[in-house]
Amino acid sequence: MDFQHLHCHSHFSLLDGLTKLKPLVKAFKQRGFKAATLTDYGSLYGAIKFIQTCQAEDIKPILGFEAYIAPRKMSDQDVQLDKNLFHLVLLAENYEGYKNLMKLSSLGHLDGFFNGKPRLDKEILKQYSKNIIALSGCIRGEVPQLLKQNKTEEAKAVTLEYNEIFGSNNFYLELQDHPAIEGQIDVNTKMIQLSKDTGVPMVVSRDVHYLNTDDAEAQDILTCISNGWKVNQTDREDYRHVDRSLNTASDIISRFRHVPDALENTIKIRDRINIEIELDNWHFAPVDLPKGKTADEYLHDLVYEKVLNFYPAITDEIKERIEYEFGIISGKGYSPYFICVADYVDYAKDNGIVETTRGSGAGSLISYVMGITTVDPLRFKLPFERFLNPFRPSPPDIDTDFADDRRDDMIKYVTDKYGVDKVAQIITFGTMAARGSVRDVGRALGLSYSFCDQVSKLIPMGSQGFAMTIKRAIDEEPDLKKLYTTNEDVKRLLDLAQRVEGCARHTSIHAAGVVISPTPLTDFSPVQHETGGERLTTQYEMKSVESAGVLKYDFLGIRNLSILGRSVEIVRATTGDEIDIYALPLDDDITFEMLARGETMGVFQLGGSGM
Repeated sequence: MDFQHLHCHSHFSLLDGLTKLKPLVKAFKQRGFKAATLTDYGSLYGAIKFIQTCQAEDIKPILGFEAYIAPRKMSDQDVQLDKNLFHLVLLAENYEGYKNLMKLSSLGHLDGFFNGKPRLDKEILKQYSKNIIALSGCIRGEVPQLLKQNKTEEAKAVTLEYNEIFGSNNFYLELQDHPAIEGQIDVNTKMIQLSKDTGVPMVVSRDVHYLNTDDAEAQDILTCISNGWKVNQTDREDYRHVDRSLNTASDIISRFRHVPDALENTIKIRDRINIEIELDNWHFAPVDLPKGKTADEYLHDLVYEKVLNFYPAITDEIKERIEYEFGIISGKGYSPYFICVADYVDYAKDNGIVETTRGSGAGSLISYVMGITTVDPLRFKLPFERFLNPFRPSPPDIDTDFADDRRDDMIKYVTDKYGVDKVAQIITFGTMAARGSVRDVGRALGLSYSFCDQVSKLIPMGSQGFAMTIKRAIDEEPDLKKLYTTNEDVKRLLDLAQRVEGCARHTSIHAAGVVISPTPLTDFSPVQHETGGERLTTQYEMKSVESAGVLKYDFLGIRNLSILGRSVEIVRATTGDEIDIYALPLDDDITFEMLARGETMGVFQLGGSGM
């Protein structure tokens, strides 16, 4: 006999799962499993990182999510009738199944979101059921709930309905290894009979939320933080007594020898699943091209059309530099990127939107003559290789900044041009940093705000790129170390805070990143709305969405550029003078004297306290 876990949460089940992806995958391998599983709630946030981690550890990935099924239609939003949800585990059998999971998760967020949860219904499951294996879920699944309520005939009907939706041998009844959950043993007994009555196969499973049994308290703290509960509340859900750790196959087998088929089915599912996702093969915005022209040919033509706007003649030096850059750009397939960026930068200029570029892109002559950058790389001897290295497979990254009060106009432009289904902003995840985790955990423990605030302020602020951790703070700060070793409340607080430190806490939006895909974005990444808003975001963070195949374009809103634009308008209105901020001299003595005096407040990049 053997067994494979098929139902497992990470910290991307926000404030519910405890385990981060690398430790999770490593634990699967160390405990003898041939595959690692990820099924977070409602979303695929960690999918790409999970697959990459599995590749690094040379272990098969089993990927899915635990869906929320609406009791009626996913569009219904009655506070009473639609408040209860059913859980259903969906696993991708292959790449096509993965694509269907991306569509389902996206639809749950965009069309079925209610009461904080992305919901699906059976009609939408029918449309996207191909190459998906479904499991009946935990005790909150529809079938387990009906069995718990002794509604045997209804449970049978729902089981057959799911079996029809997903197809024979694609829907399985879960026997969950959670005897401490009220009613679970009885439900398992009824599930075995239900399988006999319907012919629908079973699997053994466990609703894994953390790695080890001693993680239960830390995971419980997360749920308290999520729901605003206190640990000592009696009127709350408390799963500390339920073992939801990633236990070994032998441990599971010892309790389920009486259902060998249900154990063997976990292995059959593991062996059926084969997800091969092409990573790091970038796809670009579907730019408009003249009939009969490739993107390379069009970019080449544009460069030579525009170069005489910047130079009186095309010298050998200019031609050699253009051809050198173009060889690298076209060889890497990046021509559409330059055409796209030049197009929206032109739109900004044509519509009075103050913009500029920063970073190594200034080393590209092609970017300069296309109007993307404003610095002559030949005059200032800027190297192209700092921007695009011919020997490194890195994507182009041009940092374009816009007046912050017009950023939405820029995003609307590319959305209108390329399609609402092809453009989204990029998600980010707020994590529980050292100080914040102390305050959050302290609140859940019922400790006073002043006490937690005092302890948290003993943790130094980290420096840029080097986040402070609680462990490091204890080692480096004598006052904190003394409290930790002498005060039991402080020790418990910091020990628990370390267990949840670094867990994803909430979603947000990247300050600049926008993705534009050639086909619907859900071919590359699931999408959702921002928390509490309507802006569309990817479910994959920046590195993951680029690995999935679509590049980030930078649309950073800068307040200083709005100030510059408004200043130009005021000067025009009051004096009639027209100022071209792009033509200001770079060697103005008065300006340098002002900077030398330290009069930099409000000057972009120079106004910080360090200057």
